[in-house]
Amino acid sequence: MNGTRFGVEVSKSEKTSVKEDWFSILKGLELEEIEEVLSQAFCDRCQANLHARLQSIANRKRTNKLSISSPDSTLSNSTHEKSAESYTTSIQESISKSTESYKTPQNTHSRIQNRYADKFSPSSVNNKHSNSSTQSKSNRSLDNGTHGFSSMEDDLQSDEQKEMARFSNVGRKTNFVHFERVYGKNVNVVQGLELHTRVFNAEEQKKIVESVYEFQRLGQKGRLRERTYTEPTKWMRGKGRITIQFGCCYNYAVDKNGNPPGIIREEEVDPLPRVFKQMIKRMVRWQILPPTCIPNSCIVNIYEEGDCIPPHIDHHDFLRPFCTTSFLTECNILFGSSLKIAGPGEFVGPVSIPLPVGSVLILKGNGADVAKHCVPAVPAKRISITFRKMDESKIPYGYVPDPELHGVRPLSLKTSSPSPSPSPSHQKQMETKETSSLSTPPPRVPISSPSFGVGEDDFPTLGASLQKGHKKNGYKA
Repeated sequence: MNGTRFGVEVSKSEKTSVKEDWFSILKGLELEEIEEVLSQAFCDRCQANLHARLQSIANRKRTNKLSISSPDSTLSNSTHEKSAESYTTSIQESISKSTESYKTPQNTHSRIQNRYADKFSPSSVNNKHSNSSTQSKSNRSLDNGTHGFSSMEDDLQSDEQKEMARFSNVGRKTNFVHFERVYGKNVNVVQGLELHTRVFNAEEQKKIVESVYEFQRLGQKGRLRERTYTEPTKWMRGKGRITIQFGCCYNYAVDKNGNPPGIIREEEVDPLPRVFKQMIKRMVRWQILPPTCIPNSCIVNIYEEGDCIPPHIDHHDFLRPFCTTSFLTECNILFGSSLKIAGPGEFVGPVSIPLPVGSVLILKGNGADVAKHCVPAVPAKRISITFRKMDESKIPYGYVPDPELHGVRPLSLKTSSPSPSPSPSHQKQMETKETSSLSTPPPRVPISSPSFGVGEDDFPTLGASLQKGHKKNGYKA
């Protein structure tokens, strides 16, 4: 800054050379790449200098515009002036937002958490093979439901419209019906179930799956908290699916310490990674989950061919509704007040619902509390992520609420969109898309998906492992 380097005076030729190097670098950068560089956190002095220089450039261009009298040149310079002002404004806003985020005390928890979790966002899990521009687009894609951006200005103008288009394309079925005799009464045991399809597109599914594989690798290396990752021995068909828990430690059965099934309040697992928080925000914004029941925990299930989940009703340590998302392979989920075991990993029930990849199944009402549900042995590798909100009286003692999930609101249908609201007949068509008759269980048709490879293991630990040889992380979920 003062023309010296390590106490040695820098010659004028060296200064010129350095300046030319900077110009050549800047000329080779795209607008979004320059914005990324300038959007990082700056100290007060640097931020003030940058702001002053940008304002000076904008003022100079504005003055030049006023001094030009030729109609042709005025039109040309006006166009450049508008572009320069737009660019300057966007950079100033980026710097301002970065500084606000850097200074705000209430974001301290979020920054500590993102130090680990950001590594696994859908846009950055494969960051060794993607440039920063692509990462930024993918990140916004999952946050607001849009993708395929062309330019920054176009993004700012049409993100809302693109999200509305994606939102209106979601298939929704809510009219599940199957009556059974329960305690002497005819009851619709699947009342309250909802199936939402096309919630996550192919690109988003790929990023989510890659993130899950990274968590699996970290768990295998002992770099997650002890109860976060579980990989039991496969001793028979249907036994041994891998589970990864975030937000709370859930006990499926009485453990070796005598803890009953349910949330273990004394146990800590890793916090929700950013990729899953983005999924939660998507589901709330798209009116799949209500803002009154925003999930703060999740369980990832990684199935190999033949793995299953036996008949059960989810523990009431978790509120209703809750949901499960499906990836890699379509499979069926069975419902009924009485489900029978037909063999290892095989079950029989009166209601069979196919779960397409990228879909979300909501469980509430009788569908969550009267009917049991299970997943028979899957035909191919599958990943499901179940999101649930903990009962306030069951929240772990060390749990800290995530401010990023506070105040998420549904997308307003009154917001301007590229097309009018669907007619009642079109809405009915949307609700029945990608669903099948409940009377006859449909065949399980696997949807092939490529194997998502990952790079070298250079990710920091998400949390603390209690295994020998790993230091315990002081951060509490």
